[in-house]
Amino acid sequence: MIKIGLLCHRRISSTKHCFSNIFHQDLLRCGRGMVTLIVATTIDPASIGPASALLAMPGWHPGPPIQDVPSFVNRDVRLLKHDSSIVREDHLDTRWEETTGETVDEIIFLSKHTAASKRPALTVHPIGVPHLTEGDQLPVGGKPAWAAPPNPRIGPWFRLLKTIADSQNLTPEFEVTLEATHHGPVTNAPTMFVEIGSTEEYWKRQDAAQAIALVG
Repeated sequence: MIKIGLLCHRRISSTKHCFSNIFHQDLLRCGRGMVTLIVATTIDPASIGPASALLAMPGWHPGPPIQDVPSFVNRDVRLLKHDSSIVREDHLDTRWEETTGETVDEIIFLSKHTAASKRPALTVHPIGVPHLTEGDQLPVGGKPAWAAPPNPRIGPWFRLLKTIADSQNLTPEFEVTLEATHHGPVTNAPTMFVEIGSTEEYWKRQDAAQAIALVG
């Protein structure tokens, strides 16, 4: 299994797909003092589930809080654990940089996915509301005519998530999909959401949470 890990010096197994360039970029990033920011919220089971699975892995220790929001550190990864809606937590990258002096290279939000079909799903998508204009309502955060730079991990993580879901026997029950951008929060760093859908029954699924943690 390939592991396009967030932690520096993590080994990547050899398969028919080669992600050595991504791994090399991670090593270079470590040397520049740049960090990945993972954001979760305790009010969302599809968010705190994968976050808890990540924090159960070795190497984590408490980091500096941001405005009473606790953080956890593992090499060049920083995990924030909110108690509020993350789609309205604007400028987390800037706030982290101002608090710690560390440069945020990318942001990954863990969240639930909802759909009228109620089909179980694991999804990955960029963020922003570029289709809205000044004066439009912003029901799920962001700002009019804005989109964050897409996280370059979106494609590799989508493919890896599909591989892991297959290996964990989550498919075909769970569909692994890419979504269009449709909400906030506002960020400057390249950003993506990784989500579990599409109803409360599936948001709480520990096997789905573990699959997302394995991608990380």
